[in-house]
Amino acid sequence: MSALAPSLRRDTQVMGLVGLAHASSHFFHLVLPPLFPILGLLPGLFFAASGVMQIISGFLVDQFGARRVLLAGLVLLSISMLLCGLVSEFWMLIPLAVVGGIGNSVFHPADLAILTDKISRPRLGRAYGIHALSGNIGWAAAPVFIMTVVQFSDWRTALVLAGCVGFAVLLVLLLSGTELVESARHAVSTRRPEVTAGGNVRMLLSPTVVSCFLYFTFLSTALIGIQTFGVTAMVQIYSVPLTLATTGLTLFLVASGVGVVCGGFAADWTDRHDVITMLGMTVGAIIFFVIGSSSISSTMLIPALIIAGFVAGTTTPSRDMLVRKVTPEGASGRVFGFVYSGLDLGSCMIPLILGWVLDYGSAPVVFYIIGSMLLVTVLTVVNVRRYVQVRRHPV
Repeated sequence: MSALAPSLRRDTQVMGLVGLAHASSHFFHLVLPPLFPILGLLPGLFFAASGVMQIISGFLVDQFGARRVLLAGLVLLSISMLLCGLVSEFWMLIPLAVVGGIGNSVFHPADLAILTDKISRPRLGRAYGIHALSGNIGWAAAPVFIMTVVQFSDWRTALVLAGCVGFAVLLVLLLSGTELVESARHAVSTRRPEVTAGGNVRMLLSPTVVSCFLYFTFLSTALIGIQTFGVTAMVQIYSVPLTLATTGLTLFLVASGVGVVCGGFAADWTDRHDVITMLGMTVGAIIFFVIGSSSISSTMLIPALIIAGFVAGTTTPSRDMLVRKVTPEGASGRVFGFVYSGLDLGSCMIPLILGWVLDYGSAPVVFYIIGSMLLVTVLTVVNVRRYVQVRRHPV
């Protein structure tokens, strides 16, 4: 018991610090949209820069250490938001949004590299779950914080204070000392001289890593689809009040958060992360197909969305465990940076597609597309599972 106590304490501290960093990242995602709702250019540039730079950030994480890159990204993100509140012309917001996106690009590869290296294996699933949940908390906190400040002051003050929030988180991470510093074994393995540019390309373009990338791409199309167009589609299909459809989406997101927590425990209790992921995605897909077919009554909409959100959430820690299983030692930053960039790709593609579908009055097709995207993720997991099984039982 005495030996387990320090390990538990260290793991808890690392989870908390990484979770705080991830929450701050997601907090900044929703700082600009409430203030400039009609200016999609700013968040668009922010996420485009983040998606492009995320792969590069993964290489930087493996080369210079996750903690250093994480702190540098947080500095860029905080400075960009603070300066947004001090500009005198609108055009000045554009380069600052790009700088903020570059800062944001470091969080997934750095956070997940730290968790993979520092957390004890029996708690790694819960660590991944807490990481995902903390991002949702950041999303929830941002609009409340920004609009509260605006009510008592103005948008400039809100942006300056948001930047100060980032610097406060930075101070906490700096005071944490060596808690987030990679282990000596990990540091050596990431700096092996035999790793060449060609070797990196072959690793990232291997069938299993590409399958993980595609998983995140199609997952984000489904999730962004339901979050962005689900309410409108439900109103058109079931003729329900806007408040009911919005409530359904909110409960979907809440249930997803609960599912993430439960999924973290499940990921630590079993090694069959492929089964958890495929089962959750399949059940979610079936539910969205049923909603699109209008074969349920409007009173069953909310229960169906709650179940879909929960099962989707339970897959989150297991998906990260699957990525970990296919990641070569010392390459966590590169692999997580690459596969998570699929989230940005999917998020960019699906609004155009589903927006066009709704414009032509085909609301049920929205849910059919969302369900189909979830089923495609199952196929990618099948390929990853094949690799894991071969590595366990080589011929």
